[in-house]
Amino acid sequence: MQLSEKAQIMDEIAMNRAVSRIAHEIIERNKGISNVVLVGIQRRGVPLAERLATRIQDFENIKVPVGILDITLYRDDLSTLSEQPVLNNTDIPFDITGKVVIMVDDVLYTGRTARAAMDALVDIGRPRAIQLAVLIDRGHRELPIRADYVGKNVPTSRNEVVHVQVSEFDDINRVIIAE
Repeated sequence: MQLSEKAQIMDEIAMNRAVSRIAHEIIERNKGISNVVLVGIQRRGVPLAERLATRIQDFENIKVPVGILDITLYRDDLSTLSEQPVLNNTDIPFDITGKVVIMVDDVLYTGRTARAAMDALVDIGRPRAIQLAVLIDRGHRELPIRADYVGKNVPTSRNEVVHVQVSEFDDINRVIIAE
C-alpha cells in the first residue's frame, strides 16, 4: 500500500525550534539536569534524544547521558506484527535507578509504545521518575498517557499517518501527514 503525502507540518527549521524549546522545558521543569538521563525509543526517538542532549549541553554546558531502548518484545501487539519481529538493540550504558528518565519518541498516538517503553525501563532499573518527550502528539489515545514535553500537537484522523523524517535515516528533516 503506497501512502500519498497530504501535507508537510514541520520543516527542518521548525523541528530544530521544537527540539530547542523542549530542551529548555526539560531544564526548567527538572531545575537543571544533574539527575536527568535521556532514553530514545528505537528508531526515530534515538536521533531526537541525541539532538536534545546536544541542545541541553549547548545551554547548560553539561553532557546528558543518552541511551537507546528497543521496546519490540514489550509490545502488546507483538503476535500480530510478524512471526519473526525485527529486534533492534537496547543500549543504556548507565544506571537509571534514582534518575529522572526522559523517554524520547517521534510520535505519540495511542500511548501503547510509551506504555511498552515504561515496562522495559522498569525491567532495567527503578527510576525516580519517568517523563515523556515527543516531537508530535497526534491524539487518539487508547491508554491514559500524556506527554510531558510536546514539540507540536497535530489533530489527525485515524486514517492519516504522521511520518517524522530525520536525516539519520531519511536524508531529510521534516514531518509530513500522509494518507
